[in-house]
Amino acid sequence: MTGGRKASSMKTQLVNAIQLQELEEEEEVEVEVQQEEERNKTDAVQNKANGTQGQKFYSVEEAVESIGFGRFHILLFIIMGSANIVEAMEIMLLAVVSPEIRCEWRLEDWQVALVSTMVFLGFMICGVLGGYVADKYGRWKVVFGGFVWAAYFSVLTSFAPSYGWFIFLRSMVGCGVAATSQGFVLKTEFIPAKHRAFLLPLASIFWMIGSLLIIILGMTVVPTLGWRWMIRLSVIPGLILIGLFQFIPESARFQVSAGNVEGAVATLKWIAKMNGATLPEGDLREPVVTERGNAVTLISPSFRRTSLLLWYSWFVASFSYYGSVLSSSELLEKNLLCVTDADEKHSIKHIKEGELCYCIPFNMADYQTLLISCLGEVALIPLNIGLLNIVGRKSSMIILLLLSAVFFMLVNICTTMLGFTVLLFLLRSLVSMNFNVVYIYTAEVYPTSVRSIGMGFCTSFSRIGGMIAPFIAQVLMSKSVLLALCPFSVACCLCAVGTLLLPIETRGRALLQNE
Repeated sequence: MTGGRKASSMKTQLVNAIQLQELEEEEEVEVEVQQEEERNKTDAVQNKANGTQGQKFYSVEEAVESIGFGRFHILLFIIMGSANIVEAMEIMLLAVVSPEIRCEWRLEDWQVALVSTMVFLGFMICGVLGGYVADKYGRWKVVFGGFVWAAYFSVLTSFAPSYGWFIFLRSMVGCGVAATSQGFVLKTEFIPAKHRAFLLPLASIFWMIGSLLIIILGMTVVPTLGWRWMIRLSVIPGLILIGLFQFIPESARFQVSAGNVEGAVATLKWIAKMNGATLPEGDLREPVVTERGNAVTLISPSFRRTSLLLWYSWFVASFSYYGSVLSSSELLEKNLLCVTDADEKHSIKHIKEGELCYCIPFNMADYQTLLISCLGEVALIPLNIGLLNIVGRKSSMIILLLLSAVFFMLVNICTTMLGFTVLLFLLRSLVSMNFNVVYIYTAEVYPTSVRSIGMGFCTSFSRIGGMIAPFIAQVLMSKSVLLALCPFSVACCLCAVGTLLLPIETRGRALLQNE
């Protein structure tokens, strides 16, 4: 019995020894495999280093700076600037057509204000959507689609049989205009850093041209053919622009971020040839951005404070700009100004308790005042450029916001008709310049991977300001001019304080490709 147990114990020990030896052999094999893999990796790295030794690479930013400013940028500036003409005509049309639709459909103040609000609602919804699509599939497609969409629904608006159809179709127009605003991103991504502060504010010239065109159409077409023909004729610049836009390529920065390096190189070579310049030596190399158009990046720790403050800045920029436009229209339409030298027409206050005052069309003097105020949007462009280059983006916004707050309150003082025209001229200059700076800062502060969706979110918040502005400028104004002007002034002051807290100054900084 004892001998059997000993034999069994020896057998067990032998089996264990064999298993232990097998485990040790397996571990030795694994170690050898790991060492072999490490040697292969090291050899691969060395081979790659030997293969690329002496080879040069360049980024899109370096290519854009090397190409410099030339004929392509002039073409880009004219065509993409013309997009501002279309946008301005569609937005300013609201101020010109308001008295006409009030008369035709016998609308109350809130119904007139709702027209502008619905346009900005379409702008707000499609602003975010357009930004997402532009970061995913390209800036060019979104901008071109926006031109076609806006032109189509603008023509349909002229055939609107009722007030309900009118506001629905105008909201669709706002959706198309939101997509065309991505053209600012496309334009910014092609312009060298040192030229951005000079060229981008000059785009206000095109906005002014669009505003002047719609006012001139109002002066000449509305009294003879009516407001419907004014809308049809206002579509012509948009149709021309659809053809011209074929000469603008897709953003090379987007192409690289999407992995289309060959397309980016072809675009950059075409621009360099057009400008009579050459690309840097070597190959274009940028990391492929696997996650584009991700809104979460906007509220990541790197950009959270910037995004939150920018959203409010855009809200105020739109709120104050359209507040100034619609306030001037309402003050002139209803003669609510405190004018010391008023003529017979402007001495009648169109406020009647208990009944509606339906038909109060603009006269020629009102159109002339609107024309002069529109010129204010470009009169101080040299000052705008100087501020951007000397004090930077943040300080420029603070100065312009505080001055805007002051001039909003000055509109309420009693003065001559000339004095009111001058005040309105300066107010439009200030709010327009502030809008320019906010646009530039936003396009510069976000990286390429989220630049379009960042701009889309910002423009959507700006349209919330545009949605609220009509109810203050066109509804509350009838109750009290001072009460209506105060919200615009206070909003500008609060925004100036918020701008102080922005963590980044973008003056002279290269555009970021990645976060």
